[in-house]
Amino acid sequence: MDKISKVIEDYGIVPVVRIEKAQDALPLGNALCEGDLPLAEITFRTAAAEEVIRTLTERVPEMIVGAGTILTIEQAQKAIRAGARFIVSPGFNPKVVSFCRQQDVPVIPGVNSPTQIEAAMECGLSVMKFFPAEESGGASFLKAVAAPYEGIKFIPTGGINPANLISYLSLKNVIACGGSWMVKTELISAGKFEEITRRTREAVRVLLGFALAHVGINEESSEAASKSAGLFSRLFHLPVAEAQGSFFLGEKEIEVLKGSGRGEKGRLAIATNDVGRALFYLGR
Repeated sequence: MDKISKVIEDYGIVPVVRIEKAQDALPLGNALCEGDLPLAEITFRTAAAEEVIRTLTERVPEMIVGAGTILTIEQAQKAIRAGARFIVSPGFNPKVVSFCRQQDVPVIPGVNSPTQIEAAMECGLSVMKFFPAEESGGASFLKAVAAPYEGIKFIPTGGINPANLISYLSLKNVIACGGSWMVKTELISAGKFEEITRRTREAVRVLLGFALAHVGINEESSEAASKSAGLFSRLFHLPVAEAQGSFFLGEKEIEVLKGSGRGEKGRLAIATNDVGRALFYLGR
């Protein structure tokens, strides 16, 4: 996997953007960065696409900007000259793939059948766009091709939303999902960049799925632990179960230790959908 694909995997979501006016590029880039997702696929479906890529690349250097809906070598040339760091196409075009590889620019062609997957493999590719995802069999298709095409990774795009995002990302052969629900064209055109930031943050929240899993509290003695556990039980109507070194409340969400444990006062355990992406997010 190339470096750009690894970064895409770390973020987990690729905002797919159709933008009408070049002057909206900078506020859009800022909105995505504020939403903790400094990544975008700018589709070549408007006359502004080339200038948008150039603006984002030059003015928002922390962003990873790629070009999407690339159908011809000419479009790929324009995108690369504008600063696109990866190229995405809706289908498999061997001429576009060959050109991008000659330019040493990662290319992610669209596939939705074993024949297309093998054609892309023949070109030396291991990361592909699964498009249109929902209409082409969705997660069931990706599960079916996982065994025969071991080592091939996909970026499902088309029909992806917060409700089905995790069902795709939980698959071992999926490195990220592409979607436009947080960057709708009408939101961009209306200048609703705060809403784009809100939706982007919500997408990241769904992706990571952070939740409080466990609280551990250190007490000085068994007697003190028993007293604290009893207090929690009365306040929150939680059952108490005594173990050798601690008291557990509820479904073990709270643990009161009969002495020193991890941490000076105790510990918090946070659950997540993906430990690797959580570490990447927290380490940025």
